[in-house]
Amino acid sequence: MGKNIFHAGEAGAGQVAKICNNMLLSVLMSGTAEALQLGVNNGLDPSVLSEIMRKSSGGNWALEVYNPYPGVMENAPASKGYEGGFLVDLMIKDLGLAMASALETGTATPMGSLARSLYVAHGDNGFGQVDFSSIQKLFQRD
Repeated sequence: MGKNIFHAGEAGAGQVAKICNNMLLSVLMSGTAEALQLGVNNGLDPSVLSEIMRKSSGGNWALEVYNPYPGVMENAPASKGYEGGFLVDLMIKDLGLAMASALETGTATPMGSLARSLYVAHGDNGFGQVDFSSIQKLFQRD
């Protein structure tokens, strides 16, 4: 944190950049978790599928450094019981800020709205105090 510094604009612009980034991150993480679960439910090894997607058009930050599937990345929160990292409750807060900003500016954010709904449901299931990559659990079969 803090290794990249940007001047986003006037006072408050950094907050807008943060909520835009976290909205995209929530969409990216929930989509990655959903795709991984589809593969696993069809018999694929999550590590192999992750590598295929990482090297293909689905490649993204989650697959590179923060895989949401347990056991795929040794140091990712998913492999540590989703402990540490950025809490689901904090993601919900930032998504609420993003949705408020979207309402204020009349900006359509259907993907962000859906991601917020998924994270709220996940938080309501008792996962508010674990890492946001735990959204994987929302897609897993019991």
